[in-house]
Amino acid sequence: QVQLVESGGGLVQAGGSLRLSCVGSGRTFSRAFMGWFRQAPGKERESVGAISYSGSATYYSDSAKGRFTISRDNAKNTVYLQMNSLKPEDTAVYYCAADFNAQAVYAWAARQNYAYWGQGTQVTVSS
Repeated sequence: QVQLVESGGGLVQAGGSLRLSCVGSGRTFSRAFMGWFRQAPGKERESVGAISYSGSATYYSDSAKGRFTISRDNAKNTVYLQMNSLKPEDTAVYYCAADFNAQAVYAWAARQNYAYWGQGTQVTVSS
């Protein structure tokens, strides 16, 4: 049984930084292609970025590019989302997701390619 647990969310002023963590358990973490998504109130869940199995490749949405960095530590079963230069429009619940079926590697931004999801962590950016 795969479990993903996010942490690190909170309230931050515009221009500030936060680092989210997602700890996985239940399966070999290094075999999971990992993604980060977010969902703002009244909006659909959208992709933020993703990271390959070893961490050698990362992918970002246009809104995240240049401000957010995804990394992972397979020895700690953890994937990170470092968020800098935060804006009020980054306010959302942030979710990590895992794919063990080699689907997301071909389409990392597609929610349906991730079978496992965390419970989410709230990020609020004040202006």
